[in-house]
Amino acid sequence: MAMTASSHASDGLPGPTPGDSYVQSFARGLEVIRSFSALSPRQTLSEVAARSGLSRAGARRILLTLQTLGYVSSDGKYFSLTPRILDLGFAYLSSMPIWNTAEPVMEGLAREVKESCSAAVLDGTDIVYVMRVSTHKIMSIALGVGSRLPAYCTSMGRVLLAAAPDKEVMACLKASQPKQLTRHTITDLEALRSKIAQTRKQGWCLVNQELEEGLVSMAAPIHDRLGRTVAALNISGQVNRTSAKVMQDTMLAPLLNAAQSISRLLSVQGSSAGS
Repeated sequence: MAMTASSHASDGLPGPTPGDSYVQSFARGLEVIRSFSALSPRQTLSEVAARSGLSRAGARRILLTLQTLGYVSSDGKYFSLTPRILDLGFAYLSSMPIWNTAEPVMEGLAREVKESCSAAVLDGTDIVYVMRVSTHKIMSIALGVGSRLPAYCTSMGRVLLAAAPDKEVMACLKASQPKQLTRHTITDLEALRSKIAQTRKQGWCLVNQELEEGLVSMAAPIHDRLGRTVAALNISGQVNRTSAKVMQDTMLAPLLNAAQSISRLLSVQGSSAGS
């Protein structure tokens, strides 16, 4: 799976430069939207400008445009996103109907293994959740469709990176600037490259408490009809309930079967679309 370059500066990957085919004002508008988060859901004009790297005047023009279009609301001092912003994300999901047909498979997997199940795609140095079936609260942060996590320390991230050539993998790892999130987190680039190579060889990945203490997860690739990795499927749980060994011994087969089932559905849909 080829990695998609994100225009977001935090990705660390080289992006397009202003020119005839690059609309800078549109890119700045996206930076303003991205400045809002769970930690900063309401912002003043100055805060938006600082977080998006724009001047106050530039940020104000974009905010007023978004407000006119219904994507932003304001009480006169603070700005916040409106539910209409979800249209932008659902446009992506609705353009990929595979997730509607994949959801029953994921629900069946979650019932069988009694652990949470998720699907994600790769975007720059991150994975982005596109579907989630939760059975337990497994992390200190809330996870849902659209949530982003670093690819280098997640099972789905390593599965997705394993589909890319080594040169792209190393570029992504360097851009990620791996941090020691827990005492188990692997940050050495060569060690990470080796883990991803192992994932590529065995066709699945298990990550034990590298993203968050107590969290263990296992992922497998989802392929399209041409055999390309287009997404990853995982199950995740708490080590005090399911150890890494128990997860591998008892849940790997159901996970692989579910990933293969979704891949078959994707192949059928791809064939139908091409006919």
